Amino acid sequence: MNFWQAHRKLRLAAAISACSISSFAFGQSAQVSDSARLPAEPTSFTAQKGWASRQFSVASAHPLATQAGYDILKAGGSAIDAAVTIQMVLTLVEPQSSGIGGGALILHHDGVRVEAYDGRETAPAAATENLFLDSKGQPIGFKEAVASGLSVGVPGTLSVLELAHKEHGKLDWPQLIQPAIDLAENGFKISPRLHAALLDTPDLKNDAAARQYFFDANGQAHPIGYVLKNPELAKVFKDLASRGSIALKNGPWAHAIVRKVRQHPQRPGAMTLEDLTHYKAIKREALCFDHAVKEPVREFKICGFPPPSSGALAIGQILGILNHTPAVEMPLMQGLPSSDWLHFYNESAKLAFADRAMFVADPDFVKAPGGRWQNLLTPNYLQQRSQLIGTHSMKSVKAGQPALQTNAWAPMPDQPEYGTSHISVIDSSGRSVAMTTTIEASFGAKLMVNSDQGLAGGFLLNNELTDFSFAPKDVHGLPIANRVEPGKRPRSSMSPTLVFDKATGQLKLSGGSPGGAAIIHYTTKLLLGSLNWHLNVQEAIDLPNFSNLNGPAFLEAKKFPLQTLQGLKNKGHEVLELPMPSGLQAIEVTPSGFFGGADPRREGKVMGPQP
Repeated sequence: MNFWQAHRKLRLAAAISACSISSFAFGQSAQVSDSARLPAEPTSFTAQKGWASRQFSVASAHPLATQAGYDILKAGGSAIDAAVTIQMVLTLVEPQSSGIGGGALILHHDGVRVEAYDGRETAPAAATENLFLDSKGQPIGFKEAVASGLSVGVPGTLSVLELAHKEHGKLDWPQLIQPAIDLAENGFKISPRLHAALLDTPDLKNDAAARQYFFDANGQAHPIGYVLKNPELAKVFKDLASRGSIALKNGPWAHAIVRKVRQHPQRPGAMTLEDLTHYKAIKREALCFDHAVKEPVREFKICGFPPPSSGALAIGQILGILNHTPAVEMPLMQGLPSSDWLHFYNESAKLAFADRAMFVADPDFVKAPGGRWQNLLTPNYLQQRSQLIGTHSMKSVKAGQPALQTNAWAPMPDQPEYGTSHISVIDSSGRSVAMTTTIEASFGAKLMVNSDQGLAGGFLLNNELTDFSFAPKDVHGLPIANRVEPGKRPRSSMSPTLVFDKATGQLKLSGGSPGGAAIIHYTTKLLLGSLNWHLNVQEAIDLPNFSNLNGPAFLEAKKFPLQTLQGLKNKGHEVLELPMPSGLQAIEVTPSGFFGGADPRREGKVMGPQP
């Protein structure tokens, strides 16, 4: 039986524009076109200076969402209150990245405890491990799977926000929804990024509701500056304000979701009203690890999200392995990572991603190696893994053995991951939120839910189930940990992160990013820049992006000098330059208040009372 074929020599531009897999077949070391393993979207670079503030600070992916969150904090709301409002507004103004039809992971710190709120989508009860296999038992095309009813997971964003608000909210729920209602009724101007995303997603027109909303009568995307009103979504928001998350679990909107999924013309899904009704957000124990920095010697406690997210584990492994290599002594060279440093980073990332592919999945279905996820982060194990790194590229690596007895899994073959948005908030009481939220691919499953009453708009559904492995087993019949199972949450790369000074316990930073599997690397870059290289968060965000998913070295196009690329090639690395549109948002605590940074590659903004 053939392996999945990886066409590494495809022209980069074609691979990025396609950003999909052309064909699948079972294989032990299955790969996709290397360029397509990272999400790409139209992007630009607009320099940001960062934002200093006092009392509180809020960062999100869109100025209107940041303004709404700022207003909630100014009115006395908590960090969670602001996050609820921001998400509602992002559903409207950044529909390509997140929304109430998707899922979210929230880290919250109340000054004492770090809590992890899991709003990841789930597979319907009728889903099986063969969900994405055709009649011949072969995985269907990735692009076909995305734009279908098969890919839609049971949404969790509203449920998780509601749970967090019940425990940490200060303002009434309806007050938090009102800003989004007003914007949906009055309209907002289409931004350059949203317009570019529409131009880049022509198959969005295949959905009648989405076509009517986003495009004119001639099928052309509404232009930049066009005032887009969404009266249908305003109706949904009003129902949410009145009934809470039950509005998407029982009633007309729940029926509309199920109808949209089950009546897909080519590939209908199996979601039911019972799936929506039975969905529950989960509180998990945050995954925290120590990170030591030299010159000056300091120790930080970094907290992230546990499985089903792979983010904190992979970040912890990369940082821990790097600390056992000469990279720990290497400063930036003329403001940039050197080829020597990037060599050690790439090798460390390969080791982390090999473990990720083997072990990480929904912990309610898959046991951690040796029964503890922390086994992947023990100093002895990371030191052992670091000893595999030499002066020459390892090309690709296999998973390690973090415990004496490990589960018999097969590594998950490579698949693209997309999308998401990030929110960071610190309120006037010092409570903090790092929340990463998603509908996965740009515009999710390309399915817009409305009530079929002639009003324009609605909200988009996710395609999160494509984060599961399409192949449930390898060629030897070994199961893949992240295969589809009923009620299971797909593995995520979302990496909402909170950093604390270990000695004092004081909050240092809140941050995270969109970007598919590269979220892990974007967030690691933020941490290295701010903690190891002593940059402010805006400077750390501005650093050029780099990534490795256990294969070629990806470098952000036109950001590194030729000698850096050649230095990596001399060490045996395959180097690919491509756009890497991170969307980092971060807030750091300063002696005078806060300093926030937003990614110059997107349109995010930070706000807070001026010093």
